[in-house]
Amino acid sequence: MGQKTHPNGFRLGFTKTWNAKWYANTRGYSALVKEDVTIRNAIRARLRDAAISRIEIERSTNQVTVTIHTAKPGVVIGKGGAKVEELRQVLGKTTGKAVKVNIFEIRFPEVDPRLIAENVAQQLERRVSFRKVLKQTVQRSMKAGAKGVKVAVAGRLGGAEMSRREWEREGRVPLHTLRADIEFGIAVAKTTFGTIGVKAWVYRGDIEPAPRVAAGGPTAVQAPRAIPPTPPNAMTGALGTTVMPAPALVPAAPAPTAPIPAPAAHVPAPAAPAPAAAARALAPAPRVPAAPAPAAPAVAPAAPREPTPSGASGAGGRSGTSGTSGTGGEAS
Repeated sequence: MGQKTHPNGFRLGFTKTWNAKWYANTRGYSALVKEDVTIRNAIRARLRDAAISRIEIERSTNQVTVTIHTAKPGVVIGKGGAKVEELRQVLGKTTGKAVKVNIFEIRFPEVDPRLIAENVAQQLERRVSFRKVLKQTVQRSMKAGAKGVKVAVAGRLGGAEMSRREWEREGRVPLHTLRADIEFGIAVAKTTFGTIGVKAWVYRGDIEPAPRVAAGGPTAVQAPRAIPPTPPNAMTGALGTTVMPAPALVPAAPAPTAPIPAPAAHVPAPAAPAPAAAARALAPAPRVPAAPAPAAPAVAPAAPREPTPSGASGAGGRSGTSGTSGTGGEAS
């Protein structure tokens, strides 16, 4: 099954940025995160009707800067700036530092997902039909210039005994495209039958990285997003980065230069041998055939003996009973 992820957290560092920007060491990180939650809750509690979409927090050594994005800046500022000054004093007591409050107006609240979700939640609390609310909200956002809108509600819709989920979508909402500018917002409607969760997605188009000109020529190359260096003994997190005082820089001592060695003397190469001598040196030695092994002497076959009649005598001898005679001897 496909797993769902937060559209804003999925695009952090690519097309989105953090709502809290500061650095902190390991020991002080959790305290600053808790302080950020306290600041956001205090602002939303005091300005419930100000249609606040997003709160950004930046920290320096002795100052905290809070930026509020709202569709009703007049409600936040108050008459003569009384409300914003009161808010600044309250936040100063909470943080123990000087607080600066900036206010930005949202000109098109119809395409802001947080404000869309809060508007749907308010209508559900007044018992307006959820189908009517979803259809009207989506159409209003598309007319305001959004390229895609999706709104979903989940809970005991219409007072039903079993909770369910309903949604309405118009246009396209490419959640898997990283370069897509998709905003996400949630809200909770508290009804007599229980709570109903509201989620809103708004697709505004694609964000392309700004091209830059390479140093070697006019070819346009996409510039990677610059990442600020992290100070030593600092920690970054999903909620932000806190600036720590940078240590004093000590100029490094110049490295000793090694002496340049003198060039080696040129030794002439030995003269090449004469072509004839080289040919003789490279020619293979003549092969001397090995002497053949001496052949074994041939043995003549023995002549067959002829029978001698009994009583015959040989030359110079006397025959005996054997019937054979030998030369110069007697037979016994």
